[in-house]
Amino acid sequence: MSRELDSPFIPEEFLAIGQDPQSLTARSAERFGVSVETFINWRWQMKHQIAEKQQLHDVLDLKDQEDLGFEQLKDLFVTGITPYYAGLMAPRLEKAEDCPVRLQAMPRTEERFDSVGVADPLDEVPHSPVKEVVHVYPDRVAFCVAQLCPVYCRYCFRKRRDDEVGLHFNRQIVDRGIDYIASNPAIRDVLITGGDPFIASDAALDNLLSRIRAIPHVDIIRFGTRTPVTLPYRVTAKLGKILAKYHPVWLNTHFNCPEELTPEAQQAIRNLVDAGVPVGNQAVLLRGVNDSEDRMLTLCRQLLKSRVRPYYVFHPHAVEGTEHLRVDLRRGMKIMKSLRGNITGFGIPTYALDTPSGKIPIQHNYMLKEDGEDLIVETIRGEIWRERSVLTEL
Repeated sequence: MSRELDSPFIPEEFLAIGQDPQSLTARSAERFGVSVETFINWRWQMKHQIAEKQQLHDVLDLKDQEDLGFEQLKDLFVTGITPYYAGLMAPRLEKAEDCPVRLQAMPRTEERFDSVGVADPLDEVPHSPVKEVVHVYPDRVAFCVAQLCPVYCRYCFRKRRDDEVGLHFNRQIVDRGIDYIASNPAIRDVLITGGDPFIASDAALDNLLSRIRAIPHVDIIRFGTRTPVTLPYRVTAKLGKILAKYHPVWLNTHFNCPEELTPEAQQAIRNLVDAGVPVGNQAVLLRGVNDSEDRMLTLCRQLLKSRVRPYYVFHPHAVEGTEHLRVDLRRGMKIMKSLRGNITGFGIPTYALDTPSGKIPIQHNYMLKEDGEDLIVETIRGEIWRERSVLTEL
């Protein structure tokens, strides 16, 4: 076995996928001119993040608005795309217009024009009693330990953190955050997020988990990570076993379109679920990505097949530079209504508007009228139904 294969960053379960010459891993490794063994090394992926258009010349054709976007948006929001995620993009221009992966990650000139977008749409900074701990709900906090991401999503509501340095697993920030959580017994639920908290060594994650799990009043530890989508090679069976030591541990990831549910992504999910980590999905409704009834239904069905629970679909935040991706809320309601009756109930995510005060569920109102003790409702097929004697309390 070569020295490269001896590396702890070459997970065998992904190496097996890459042996298929038709796999995304094998084809992408060839496009980037490296071996499969190199391509599935998550540290190599991070080191070779695509930040400049020159890195794509031999891999993808760039649309004019993407080519100019790399130049014009340098000072507005960082670009970073793993070679794996770039491998999901339509390489030729004749198919690029409809590529939902490109829309999420490529800088585009449209980002310069936004009439309502703001830097901090959820007012997280005022809700942070200590740096990088967001405390909105009384019983839970979002603990932003990370700054780095495998892919910097163009619609990210934490773009503002891009202007800061030294946030990624900063020892002082982590220590103060843990002290804050430990001193507040009302906190039962800790969401570890960022950035992407899985962009750290196994040892760093093990240490962080052990410190949080040692706090007696913390019942639940959750992770928010997009690595199964954008860097699945990071989510190894070994990492799953580390997480399992600290159960109950839950995880929410972020698939936005069916194209992202590759065999590689499904292997990452398998490494988590087989370790007893429940996986939910939080999508964002985005124009050109998932804003049709067929695409949303396909996404939810594929998630269930992969053992991922569709959890939330967020209406897009009014974050600066995203007007070209935002969708009319009424369209979102119509899409979500179309799922009812066409997929099992636990496959229907909650459509939500995220506000500084918390998440507000948005759904079609099936209740039409109260008539004495009876309730007049609309069925999922559009019929009118009278449910008798359900309004019996004065």
